[in-house]
Amino acid sequence: MEAFYWTSIFIIFYVFVGYGMLITLLAKTKTRKKVEDLGEEDLPAISFVIAAYNEEDIIAEKIRNTLSLNYPKDKLRIKVVADGSTDKTTSIVNQFPEAELLFKPERAGKIAAVNRIMPGVEEAITVFSDANVMINADGLKNMVRHFQSNLVGAVSGEKTVLSKEEDGASSSGEGFYWKYESYLKKQDAEWNSLVGSAGEFFAIRTHLYETIDTNTLIEDFVMTMKLSAQGYRVAYEPDALAFETGSANMEEETKRKVRISAGGIQAVIKLWPLLNIFRYGKLSFQYISHRVLRWTLMPLALIAVFVSIFFIADAHWVYEVLLRLEIIFLLLSLAGYVLRNGETKIKALYIPYYFLYMHYCVVLGWIRYFSGKQKVTWDKAQRAMPLQQIQTLN
Repeated sequence: MEAFYWTSIFIIFYVFVGYGMLITLLAKTKTRKKVEDLGEEDLPAISFVIAAYNEEDIIAEKIRNTLSLNYPKDKLRIKVVADGSTDKTTSIVNQFPEAELLFKPERAGKIAAVNRIMPGVEEAITVFSDANVMINADGLKNMVRHFQSNLVGAVSGEKTVLSKEEDGASSSGEGFYWKYESYLKKQDAEWNSLVGSAGEFFAIRTHLYETIDTNTLIEDFVMTMKLSAQGYRVAYEPDALAFETGSANMEEETKRKVRISAGGIQAVIKLWPLLNIFRYGKLSFQYISHRVLRWTLMPLALIAVFVSIFFIADAHWVYEVLLRLEIIFLLLSLAGYVLRNGETKIKALYIPYYFLYMHYCVVLGWIRYFSGKQKVTWDKAQRAMPLQQIQTLN
């Protein structure tokens, strides 16, 4: 039982601390040439694809934000894919002559819509961006400069979760999580390649796009991992920012987290060849350490740690201390749960609760996926505040 306990402790430590330390050291052994800016005449033509299902509240702001980017207008083609929308999204898009509306009445999910329109994309680079995120003025230019290297097949921007000075567990917890995640992404990309990409804002070489199974839940991750498996590098651009606000409350956040978790375990199954470290080397090491362990063993390790300590607490005084520490952690998590939808300046109070909450959602994701109840279409989560209220995005 002691061996079981310490093995579980090691998994938890490695996933959230050890890998971060190790990839930091590995990244320091790699010196990458600075990516130079491109002059306006050298910037590639871009197809900027916005996925928008029933986004009448934000789509006009999204298009205006895209048009305001520091990028030559004659090289920027905006396409809004609004399949299945039943609100005013399509009529609003039609008010912008600079944006092309691509619409089909049937709703089959985001990836089905993207598969449908990609054969008609002629621009060299395709950028994907969600309707509910806003991009910083130079984000697009900063992103596409990485394509100067023929080894780069895709580039991911940086998701930034905005929150108020006083906020609840949803925005605060997600903000803490993405700060650390952003750090890991930077180290991953510096050493070898980014492990997947956030779908809020990323770009690929158009000719490398391959049709994705329409049942894929986190298509952005699967798409970029397949490019990495083919030998292309997925670059990371921390100065290409995708701003979004947190969910309105934890109940709304759970919609997102459970779907992503279901997509995570699906991705592990779909991408099982990438577990072969003898074939994929560095990429397999990163993938297993950064993603697979989180989506598979982490919840089990947490349960094991909190259960097994009661069986060994009398074996040594060290275990008695650890038991007390675990109880304190659980009490702090309980306090975070009680206060989860309240607002406070002391956002660190939510960390223990959000940590356990994330892994609870992973388990719910397993159940949802293996029971066949997870739909490929999104149940859109309500946001804490409209992005229009935030004046300092750039």
